[in-house]
Amino acid sequence: MLSMLNPKAESLQRAQALQVNISAAIGLQDVLKSNLGPTGTTKMLVDGAGGIKLTKDGKVLLTEMQIQNPTASCIAKAATAQDDITGDGTTSVCLLVGELLKQADRYIQEGLHPTLISDGFDLAKAEALKFLDEFKTTAEIDREVLLSVAKTSLGTKVSADLVEILSPAVADAVLAIQRPNEPIDLHMVEIMKMQHRSSAESQLIRGLLLDHGARHPDMPKDVKNAFVLILNVSLEYEKTEINSGFFYSTSEQRERLVESERKFVDEKLRKIVELKKEVCEKDPNAGFVVINQKGIDPLSLDVLAKNGIMALRRAKRRNMERLQLVCGGIAQNSVDDLTPEVLGWAGHVYERTLGEEKFTYVEEVKEPKSVTILIKGPNSYTIQQIQDAVRDGLRSVKNAIEDKCLVVGAGAFQIACAQHLKGDFALKEVKGKKKFGVYAFADALLIIPKTLASNSSYDVQDAIVALQEEAAEGYKVGLDIRTGEPFDPETEGVYDNYRVIRHMLHSATVIASNLISVDQILRAGRSSLKEGGNA
Repeated sequence: MLSMLNPKAESLQRAQALQVNISAAIGLQDVLKSNLGPTGTTKMLVDGAGGIKLTKDGKVLLTEMQIQNPTASCIAKAATAQDDITGDGTTSVCLLVGELLKQADRYIQEGLHPTLISDGFDLAKAEALKFLDEFKTTAEIDREVLLSVAKTSLGTKVSADLVEILSPAVADAVLAIQRPNEPIDLHMVEIMKMQHRSSAESQLIRGLLLDHGARHPDMPKDVKNAFVLILNVSLEYEKTEINSGFFYSTSEQRERLVESERKFVDEKLRKIVELKKEVCEKDPNAGFVVINQKGIDPLSLDVLAKNGIMALRRAKRRNMERLQLVCGGIAQNSVDDLTPEVLGWAGHVYERTLGEEKFTYVEEVKEPKSVTILIKGPNSYTIQQIQDAVRDGLRSVKNAIEDKCLVVGAGAFQIACAQHLKGDFALKEVKGKKKFGVYAFADALLIIPKTLASNSSYDVQDAIVALQEEAAEGYKVGLDIRTGEPFDPETEGVYDNYRVIRHMLHSATVIASNLISVDQILRAGRSSLKEGGNA
């Protein structure tokens, strides 16, 4: 039986399991560490079909990579859970877990039991969270601060020139959909992708962008002061659900049959045209736009075009829902009770043709509750990379508004926290061997500024010593990646999210404590249990 193994064999199994876990964690750390920070490098992912994706996003890498090792897979799942909850910090979690295991291994090799290390980790985590609450910045979260937050987040994913374009778009998008005393719903920010020209043309549209245009050549293509009728009504011949047919013996009978079928659609069109005349007579400069979720046949399009109405058919359902949030108005399932009160309004509705595709912009609306970020790029790689960056940027701005506080970035918290843990806390408040776990935790925190220095081609030891000397004087200092010198991140507007740091400390400590406590790795399943029982 397993319990009958001699102590040396048990010790050997424990050492082997620990080395497997540490090797896997360090291997994953080595893959991801070059991503960290604005000077991080990009990874190329190639799938089985030859598809290529370029990314610096830790979440994308961990999701797309084929990870076989169970320990690495465990760390990856914890890191992606961090992204699901907070929107950022996946790379930092992987780095911190790997470094916690590496530092713990130093003490375990000297004979310290993993449980004591784990207890020290828990004490250090609890103290680090208290320190974080003291360290955070509770300045007023206005647009300027949110721009800095967006720049910090986007700067780690895309080029500096693109950051300057996307940061105002991301910050203004979240501010536009924010409502007092209500949670921010980022689903109200529509992200549209367009493969066209340069990524520098990406922009925020305070309204809606539809990926199709009007279906009649004579319809107006540019409408100002537009009343918008949102419909879910069929304006074409209804096809029956069962087999049916017309039977006639003369051309006159055929004409009468067609006319009788047509009169139902004509009656609907008449009511729409009457509503248009009613609202546009009061304002001669006003236009009229119909956006229909169902079809509009050519004859109906012709009638609408002759009356100066811009009409779009077969709009997506999600766009129909957003239209009401953007333009106001109420979507109609029938034309029987049309009144001016059900109409939305947009200052400018216009169509643009890019290549063979048409797009319709709905802009200049009053207080939109939904907005659109249009991402442009010359190829699919660039567009996907920008989309991932925008997603993280939106989450970081949302987090800042909801947390009502921030943490200065560039490794400032990690330097200050490590200094605090190794100082009075470890010396005065922690008794016994657990303090070695606290030392290991403090040293592991330094992996973030160390990696930033390494990725920026600076000497790691020089950078860390300079930062520690400044922090010992009581300053909040981070690493300036432009010079390699300590600087005040708050004056430069380099901020991290409070909840990202908090969750990172929690999840990294838990997963590292679990992994150093593993003393054997077995293959799961019924057959392996029998084999294990007979060992």
